[in-house]
Amino acid sequence: MASVPSLASTLQQQLADALTAALPDAGAADPLLRRSDRADFQANGILALAKKLKGNPRELAAQVTAALPAGGLIKDIEVSGPGFLNITLTDRAIVETLAARAADGEGRLGVPLKDDAGTTVIDYAQPNVAKEMHVGHLRSAVIGDAVVKILEFTGENVVRRHHIGDWGTQFGMLIQYLIEHPGALKHEGGASDGEAAMSTLNRVYKESRVLFDSDEEFKARSRDRVVALQAGDPETLELWHRFVDESKIYFHSVFDKLDMVIDDPDIVGESGYNDMLEETCRILEETGVAVRSEGALCVFFDDVKGPDGNKVPLIVKKTNGGYGYAATDLSAIRNRVQDLKADTLLYVVDARQSLHFKMVFETARRAGWLNEDVKAVQLAFGTVLGKDGKPFKTREGETVRLEDLLDEAVTRATAVVRDKADKVGLSEEEIVENGRYVGIGAVKYADLSTSAVRDYKFDLDQMVALHGDTSVYLQYAYARIQSILRKAGDAVPAAHPELELAPAERALGLHLDQFGEVLAEVGAGYEPHKLAAYLYQLASHLTTFYDQCQVLSPDNAPEVVENRLFLVELTARTLHQGMALLGIRTPERL
Repeated sequence: MASVPSLASTLQQQLADALTAALPDAGAADPLLRRSDRADFQANGILALAKKLKGNPRELAAQVTAALPAGGLIKDIEVSGPGFLNITLTDRAIVETLAARAADGEGRLGVPLKDDAGTTVIDYAQPNVAKEMHVGHLRSAVIGDAVVKILEFTGENVVRRHHIGDWGTQFGMLIQYLIEHPGALKHEGGASDGEAAMSTLNRVYKESRVLFDSDEEFKARSRDRVVALQAGDPETLELWHRFVDESKIYFHSVFDKLDMVIDDPDIVGESGYNDMLEETCRILEETGVAVRSEGALCVFFDDVKGPDGNKVPLIVKKTNGGYGYAATDLSAIRNRVQDLKADTLLYVVDARQSLHFKMVFETARRAGWLNEDVKAVQLAFGTVLGKDGKPFKTREGETVRLEDLLDEAVTRATAVVRDKADKVGLSEEEIVENGRYVGIGAVKYADLSTSAVRDYKFDLDQMVALHGDTSVYLQYAYARIQSILRKAGDAVPAAHPELELAPAERALGLHLDQFGEVLAEVGAGYEPHKLAAYLYQLASHLTTFYDQCQVLSPDNAPEVVENRLFLVELTARTLHQGMALLGIRTPERL
């Protein structure tokens, strides 16, 4: 693969070499390079060096400037203030670097693979068996899917894990009801597979719950069924599998609406670690990490206390011999570290579970499963709020079904697409397809453009707006470029480094060159909102470019047309790749 150094990294290296040559007594020095409003870049590192060397910063800046190679990359250097360097690059360097990115035969736009790639197991999209997915499941799925794509693009080996809730006492009730009502899971006609599966599961859950709450004998039989399930009774396990399989039909239908691929081998729920639970508890107790307290196996922490001032433990095994969530989570860590050979465990989980994971991770560290070579990170996310700033509910005060929310987004987006369809001659099939891409993209982008830890307001009117920081704005920017390329006739995109660039061309080019650096930062910090921000800024630069630099004007010389077509085509490729990493489609016509 043709890895292309960014302009900033090339300039950084030249400055570092010049600092060493001009100021050998300074040792290794950081130029502290950053983008600037006064020039293309500003280097501020000389001020710190002047204090260290007890020299005049402006004189030192002049020495460094003299040591820089002439021509090629740097067009102009101005010494400003107390030794700051304002640096302007040559137009040729900008276009040649972009041309190298465009020529990358593997379609990576010259973005390098990271040198320190490892194995990350990412735990995300964790619905519960026999229960409907609601708005609270949205963020884990959307954020997790984007982080997976970004990490894989940077070169990380990623193992997906969907830790579904598929075990517990409620299954005794459900399985016992199914034994006594053998046809209960039969689908009613007229609905799609996913809708039918969830409708059936809802009905069975409600009917079994009514019976459980009203019939003491059924309640007793249900509790006995839990014991049979935990003991591995074949008939009970077979019926449990029916509930899991029925739920998977529903899960896949929802994830399909979200335009996400969830593979069955990646679904390893709570039950997947059952065989490890007792050994996990034994190891923790034998090593003294966990101790017995009032009959339960617990782990205590000095900094976790209740309102009464007493320490609040992490309960690994309950007094009655049952296992807590902690036993499952700790067993999952053992599996992911020892069997999957992970060096990073990433959990995309609601911020409200932060204390639980803090205690689980610390327990795993004490046990030696996490150490300097293996880290665990909770990518905590905030709550989806309604327009009123309160947790998103229906008018009746109930939790919003995820499918209803997605369907409404697609309906709104389809109306927006249909309103513009005549101008570009979209067929009904294209309107429907693009409506889905725009609607689901709007939901994902609204989530991903917000820092994960923050709450955000779910406002469909704003999400599908054509202007502002929305996915629709980015999708229209991409489609607009495709329209220009279709109208170009015999003119083809071609880089012309010999041309002088207009200010809007330079700004667009410099921003395009930052793509790889942004992805490296996003991947390192698990921050997809920074990629969303970069793409919005790219589309904004493109809008300014359109306003100031006509592409297909008959007044332009052929080489100017080709160079501008080159710039917009590379912008389209960058938008397409960036949006794909966020899990958002870019229709060719919109």
